Amino acid sequence: MKKLSLIIAAIAAIGLSMQAQEVKSGVIEVGDYTNASQVYNGSYFAMVPTNFYLAHTGAQLLYTPDLLADLNGKQNVKIENLSFKFYCESFEEISRNMKVYLQETDATEFAIDEEGVKQFFSYDNLALEDSYNIDMINNYGEDVEIPLTMSTPFALTPGKSLLVTILFDADDNDNCTAGSDYAPFYTSGISGHAMTYTDNTTSFLDYTDFPNATSVNGCGTNVELPVTRIEYSYTEGGGSETGCLRGDTNLDGTVNVSDVSTLIDYLLSGQW
Repeated sequence: MKKLSLIIAAIAAIGLSMQAQEVKSGVIEVGDYTNASQVYNGSYFAMVPTNFYLAHTGAQLLYTPDLLADLNGKQNVKIENLSFKFYCESFEEISRNMKVYLQETDATEFAIDEEGVKQFFSYDNLALEDSYNIDMINNYGEDVEIPLTMSTPFALTPGKSLLVTILFDADDNDNCTAGSDYAPFYTSGISGHAMTYTDNTTSFLDYTDFPNATSVNGCGTNVELPVTRIEYSYTEGGGSETGCLRGDTNLDGTVNVSDVSTLIDYLLSGQW
């Protein structure tokens, strides 16, 4: 009877902890996303997150802890959406198949091999797979957004870097724009945080051995980050002076029904 009373009390306490947590949302702008005015007009090798001149592009973007400093001290951070934008001077309709991979890393820069060649990161954790269609005729002379809403919000540990891998692939190799009709907005002074891949016949995904980033492979190796809007959610409340969440019995950083199961198992078995 005593154990039953303890279990009921424990469930009630964890329930209160769950209620005490409030899910909030926040936004980080890398560069002045809202008032962006600086567009990139150089080589298409260095256009991020994509260019529409070639059928297949890939880009890896590294958002370091200093760029994500607003996340410090927040609990249960999850990346919900990434947005980029460009200035449209095209009269064409473009369709792309998109894949976005997110992962956290301790790295703050791209690796360099023994020959001094920069290398892409390996990647996993597919966060978004979708198609992107834009009728540029109706957006000529305007700023156009590329919104990437994650299929499953991505949990990111504050203090870690966020590695974003974005692939845009056309269904056919002729689905490309002609001329300099696409100008992405970019940051100034945040160079070396992005690398790009461009090809008109081969997708970034077709490599089994990851390519080095060289001009022979159609890569940009010292690229400025594009202006980026990062939308995220986090929880507030339910904490303690120790920095742990009240009710987080299994120490996974959140309070939910699994914590009830962990506590019941402990009360019944006496083993943690």
